[in-house]
Amino acid sequence: MGYDIDDDPRRIDRDVVVRFLTEDAYWHRWRTVAQIEQQIRGAWRVIGAYEQDSGRQVGFARAVSDGVADAYLADVFVLPEHRGAGLGKRIVAAMIDEGPGRDFRWFLSTRDAHGLYRGFGFGTPSDRVMERPSRLG
Repeated sequence: MGYDIDDDPRRIDRDVVVRFLTEDAYWHRWRTVAQIEQQIRGAWRVIGAYEQDSGRQVGFARAVSDGVADAYLADVFVLPEHRGAGLGKRIVAAMIDEGPGRDFRWFLSTRDAHGLYRGFGFGTPSDRVMERPSRLG
């Protein structure tokens, strides 16, 4: 099966994104539909992965950025039935290496997929990075 990777925000299927982030993701599942839709609208950039045959969205990532030097990568996912086809790598590459933020400093927060992100130059947090965990969990 072939896939297209696209950064057109008009192509994002909000229902797919909302469903995954509220039902399947381990992170920030407390977000409301309205909050997720606002995050998509307010994103500096979004990437979607789509089946070539059907056009159905099967993956997603968004970034928040100042548009000049720094960006935060968030909500990266591939639907379970499409994992193993390299889509996670393609989505991250499109976002951080192939787009307008290729020279930015990137941040992310994750409990998994460390190998994937390490392949894109993400490393162990330095002594200069501080995080205030959410009080919502």
